[in-house]
Amino acid sequence: MDTRFARQGFLGPDSERIHRKARTAVVGLCGGGSHVVQQQAHVGVGDILIIDPDNSEESNLHRLVGATLDDVVNERPKTFISERLIRGINPDAKVTPIAQDWREVAELLRDRDVIFGCVDTFAARRDLEAIARRYLIPYIDIGMDVHQEGERFRMTGQVILSMPGRPCMRCMGFLTDELLAREAAGYGAAGGKPQVIWPNGALASSAIGVFVQLMTPWHDGHEESVYLEYDGNMGTMTRSNRLLYANDIVCPHFRNATDLGDPFWRPIQPKKQGIQP
Repeated sequence: MDTRFARQGFLGPDSERIHRKARTAVVGLCGGGSHVVQQQAHVGVGDILIIDPDNSEESNLHRLVGATLDDVVNERPKTFISERLIRGINPDAKVTPIAQDWREVAELLRDRDVIFGCVDTFAARRDLEAIARRYLIPYIDIGMDVHQEGERFRMTGQVILSMPGRPCMRCMGFLTDELLAREAAGYGAAGGKPQVIWPNGALASSAIGVFVQLMTPWHDGHEESVYLEYDGNMGTMTRSNRLLYANDIVCPHFRNATDLGDPFWRPIQPKKQGIQP
């Protein structure tokens, strides 16, 4: 085992190889996504696809891990910053930066082992989960929000593991038609969504914990579905009670032949040996 990974040897004797062979995608690289790529590099993930169409801006500096004022001045893409961050930690990692809207390159997600969604809207989460289900890939979603309560504020967030064949985010009650309709009606009117660095770090760390348990299970508390609720005011992360009901549900949202499986996938055919008739 490489000495850099010696202290995570409890993950299993083959954990270093498993993480090195893992292929992940991170969609959205500003708040939570920048933490996620940094921690994947530390864990030793060997193949990371990073997708974000935006350049760095001054308003990103309070939460974009790895960004500098020089990056802002030179309008460097967020993918450039994340790639530099990953390579500074793990030079051997394969990094594929895509500075485009993920919907324009959705086919690149087809060969990933896990997809991380670090996006701002419910609609984007809905679409990313649908793509993950189409390609039969685990989807890990993270996000946070701040709600005003009188003169004070409440900070909340979530980490969700949506597994093919298990309850989806609609089954868990996280995505609803009401939320999607409300978001669509208010699109462009709400202004910038509040974001700060510490909840993004907490959520990303928990998401990486879910990912590591998925790839190299190291304890007996493994769950096929995960829904963690973050209370930023109390600084707690707890298992959502919604899973008590969702785990008994046979997901009705991704059951048709048009919902599951990649129609363009073809297995690699082994080369024929010997003399053929």
